[in-house]
Amino acid sequence: MAKIGERASLKILREKSFGLYLDGGELGEVLLPHREVPKDNVIGGFLNVFIHTDSEDRPVATLAKPKAMPGEFAKLKCVAVTGVGAFLDWGLPKDLLVPFREQTARMQPGKSYLVHVFVDAVSERVIASARLSRHLDRTPHTYKAGEQVELVVFGKSPLGYKAIINGAHSGLLFADGVFQELQPGEKTTGYISGIRPDGKIDLTLHAPGRSRVEGLEERILAELAARGGFWAIGDHSPADEIHHELGVSKRTFKQSLGALLKKRLIRIEERGIRQAK
Repeated sequence: MAKIGERASLKILREKSFGLYLDGGELGEVLLPHREVPKDNVIGGFLNVFIHTDSEDRPVATLAKPKAMPGEFAKLKCVAVTGVGAFLDWGLPKDLLVPFREQTARMQPGKSYLVHVFVDAVSERVIASARLSRHLDRTPHTYKAGEQVELVVFGKSPLGYKAIINGAHSGLLFADGVFQELQPGEKTTGYISGIRPDGKIDLTLHAPGRSRVEGLEERILAELAARGGFWAIGDHSPADEIHHELGVSKRTFKQSLGALLKKRLIRIEERGIRQAK
């Protein structure tokens, strides 16, 4: 069944000079504008389209893929501001409206903003909101410590970075475990580091457990080999240097060194580490 804000395979009913009319079921006939009509269209055939609304709130189809589907969070560029709100470039001929009521601060053309895309229940239009917290999932989650997740950074606090987990819930990346500046809208892979008694979620950018250490061991050995068997890095090295070189915390680095030492694959010297012969 065809719905606003979704993709659907619709039957071609007829062709006019201004486009194709498609069977939208309960939506009625849906126009695919002439500029998008494919040359090989056949009356009675089907087209996979995305359905949104035109400037007069009529259902309209497009073959283009929006940069973000309803239900998703995305960082989009503001291209205009009018008396009804801001308009964002989301990859379709008709820009995406962010009404003033859905803005946390007045948006400005040329700047990009992290927003949530959704179908407004009142107007039945696809719109966006910068008021992200109201669009997060409040239902109980089932995440487990160590689980890999996809993150979208959406804010910063004195404790660290707030991130959206798998496009639904929110969690916190503690500042002492993040060694680079993260920007709102930045996407990254992360891991669940713990679940607090109140259900709040703690996150980390580093893979947990033994698998993380084993992967780092291989990288250290490969780097040693590339450097001729010696690397001027070790316990004496600052945490930021270790993260710059390997992208991990000093604690994780020391765990890997201990494991390699135990396997007699390296020697730890005063100025660094050396590959064992």
